[in-house]
Amino acid sequence: QVQLVESGGGVVQAGGSLKLSCAVSGRSLNHWTAAWFRQVPGKEREFVAAVSGSGGRFNYADSVKGRFTISKDNAKNMMFLQMSTLKQEDTAHYYCEIQGVSTGSRYEYLFDYDSWGQGTQVTVSS
Repeated sequence: QVQLVESGGGVVQAGGSLKLSCAVSGRSLNHWTAAWFRQVPGKEREFVAAVSGSGGRFNYADSVKGRFTISKDNAKNMMFLQMSTLKQEDTAHYYCEIQGVSTGSRYEYLFDYDSWGQGTQVTVSS
């Protein structure tokens, strides 16, 4: 059984930083692409950042490029999202997700991910 548990969310002022963590069990981050998605009420969940199983590819949504950094610790089977220069529009519920079938080089489509956690709320205040 695959389980993902996010932590690290909270309230931060615009321009501040926050680091999210995701503990994964039941599936190795060393073998599967994993990603962060986010969602605000009334909108679809959107891609934020992804890291390949091999760790050789990192991909970001244009809206966070240069401000967010995705990383992982294969030994601990944990994934992270360092968020800097936060903006009010970054306010959302953040989910970590992991793929379970080979999708080639795809990373940004929610339907390619079959497991996710409960999420953690990030609120950026003015």
